[in-house]
Amino acid sequence: MAIEADVDRIDFAILRLLMKNAWLSNKEVAAAVGLAPSSCHERIKSLRARGVLMGAHAEVNLQAIGFALGAVLFVQLGKLEGRVVDAFLSSTAAVPEVRGVFLVSGRFDLIVHVAVRDMEHLKEIISQHFNRHAVVIRVETSVVFNHETRHAMPISESDALA
Repeated sequence: MAIEADVDRIDFAILRLLMKNAWLSNKEVAAAVGLAPSSCHERIKSLRARGVLMGAHAEVNLQAIGFALGAVLFVQLGKLEGRVVDAFLSSTAAVPEVRGVFLVSGRFDLIVHVAVRDMEHLKEIISQHFNRHAVVIRVETSVVFNHETRHAMPISESDALA
């Protein structure tokens, strides 16, 4: 679902700042982009209302709370009816250990990123939420040894000015 919204260079600057650090105060954001705090607050409210700014999230070290293993599941589905796929996608996204679900083209239909305590926990998640589901034909698993996450805009500053 594409959202078309008038977003100018100041809006992009606000978004860029909040993507790097969502804990910045309105006053800090306003100072950084050269706006009065009230004007900045209105812009942020407008970005939220237009569906451009969708939320803010804390980044948690999952290993520190016992989720030491990450894995990527490559899932092939048997029935590709829209409602069946949508229902499976939604139920998969609702599993607490699931960090992200991607509906993709190619050999597999879904790519699922999970965070689990250990290999036994991973086996349990695959068994309970995938292998027992009638629509799933096959699940291939890759253990994640390391990852990097980017919290930045996928466009350059010059693109934002255009």
